[in-house]
Amino acid sequence: MTDDLIENFKRAFGGKIGFGERPALVLVDFARAYFDPASELYAGVEGALQSALRIREAARAAGVPVVLTEVVYQEGGINGGRFYEKSKPLHNFIKGRRTAEFADGLTPFRDEIVVTKQYPSAFFGTSLASTLTAGRIDTVILTGLSTSGCVRASCVDSMSHGFRTMVVADACGDRHPSPHEANLFDMNAKYADVVSEREVMDYLATLKRYCTVV
Repeated sequence: MTDDLIENFKRAFGGKIGFGERPALVLVDFARAYFDPASELYAGVEGALQSALRIREAARAAGVPVVLTEVVYQEGGINGGRFYEKSKPLHNFIKGRRTAEFADGLTPFRDEIVVTKQYPSAFFGTSLASTLTAGRIDTVILTGLSTSGCVRASCVDSMSHGFRTMVVADACGDRHPSPHEANLFDMNAKYADVVSEREVMDYLATLKRYCTVV
């Protein structure tokens, strides 16, 4: 990435959305597959998970709704369509496999929403947008895996549904720094505000408690 490219994007994009008043936190696909060295999806992204868990704790303390997404396929991937056909490692998410389970420390609480999906976006083919709209949510705080895949797809759809979208750089991860950084750069330019864990924590600390959407 050159200075010329950065300046070029600043001229063309560079706008900021900013946080709204009623956020929801979305944790995208923190599955064991990304933390198991025997899995093709292993990414060594423990730091992203720990950041997401800290943000989750702060969000719950502020009464902010928390959404966890999971990818689940039937045996043989018969409900996975072209995505399952194209991406071979998705067999790790067949129902019942240990690699499909939530990562350590991420067992859903009873008052958290679990969205089950078969495609990259947390919004595509799910009720997430309707659920957030019904709860009068105006801001989606995105964390998760992987930055270049399901986080990016969820980011674009979140923006397209009209939500202020905040992607937390520290709480997202990928298999290599290059796609991670490139996609953060592009999302920040076009679809969302890419923010730090500290910025999110400071924002959550300012919120008054309000009723969750569940």
